[in-house]
Amino acid sequence: MTEITETEAVVEAEEAPAEDAPVETPADEPEASESLAVPVADLRPALEAVLMVADQPLGETVLATVLGYPVPQVREALAALAQEYADQGRGFDLRNVAGGWRYYTRDEFASVVERFVLDGQQARLTQAALETLAVVAYRQPVSRARVSAIRGVNVDGVMRTLVNRGLVEEAGTDQETGAHLYRTTNYFLERIGVTSLEELPELAPFMPEMDDLDLESEFGRESMAADA
Repeated sequence: MTEITETEAVVEAEEAPAEDAPVETPADEPEASESLAVPVADLRPALEAVLMVADQPLGETVLATVLGYPVPQVREALAALAQEYADQGRGFDLRNVAGGWRYYTRDEFASVVERFVLDGQQARLTQAALETLAVVAYRQPVSRARVSAIRGVNVDGVMRTLVNRGLVEEAGTDQETGAHLYRTTNYFLERIGVTSLEELPELAPFMPEMDDLDLESEFGRESMAADA
């Protein structure tokens, strides 16, 4: 029978693998659940595309989540873009304001932007805008859907233009449908040179009765429904 010396027992104990020993994970190695999503596009152009359509400042965390990049990398790219625009003397800046990033026109071009905005306000209305404004003036308060039915075309864009020009404003909602109602403003009366809506000319000499137009629009909708 072979005897094991004390020295050999110690050596065997050191070489034997420890049972149930916990495997340590390096502290700087991220868990699998914390891994970032796959980037959806090149970072800089993707940032520009998203910020171009944003209507409010976007935070770095939001941008990182959307684009699939780490927050520090997004922060670095945003700062680089902002510096690049400044170095190139572009007409806009990328600024970190109110906890988020957004494009702004540069201060030195404020007069150009102001002139553009004012010229747009003073530009003549299109025929479509004039017709829509006339319907609102004679049928107010009236909804956009009602104006569209009378004119036979969608007037959403034209109504926004009239509201932006200060000629039309919201006047509550329809109790039955909940639709927004619109009416003309005092600025409208000022622009056409009257003091009240009672001074508007009669429509009879110039166009069919409004009730007839309503019947035609209703008939048109029924015809389209039948064709469909």
